[in-house]
Amino acid sequence: MFKLVGKETFTVGSTNTKATIVIEAISGFAYEYTLEMDGKSLQKFINNKNQTTKTWLLRVDGADCRVVLEKDTMDVWCNGQKMDTTGEFVDDGTETHFMVGEHGCCIKATSSGKKKSGIVHYLLLDGEKIPASTQ
Repeated sequence: MFKLVGKETFTVGSTNTKATIVIEAISGFAYEYTLEMDGKSLQKFINNKNQTTKTWLLRVDGADCRVVLEKDTMDVWCNGQKMDTTGEFVDDGTETHFMVGEHGCCIKATSSGKKKSGIVHYLLLDGEKIPASTQ
């Protein structure tokens, strides 16, 4: 016999985020499966990540790339790899420089001028502005 209900915990991604699948019997042979990430429901985890990160999806030299900025630490990740960055203060905010392959990238952080919006981040790839992802 094997256990049909309970919890199974594992890690996800290069940051080893703790994930748990919770299996509960709801009636007869019906079961409910729930995914928790870092102890939060999946939706709460996603909402939190959307507030603390900024993501761009782009193609570089024919390959898909996902660039993620962690706003609290200013760490930059590309396809799950932490990038070597150089930060500098400029007249209108900050710039974080890094390379994707042979291409120069820069994440600019400037004030939106509005208290609710706070700081605006945008990505430049070889000087061209890349739209942020909504995913």
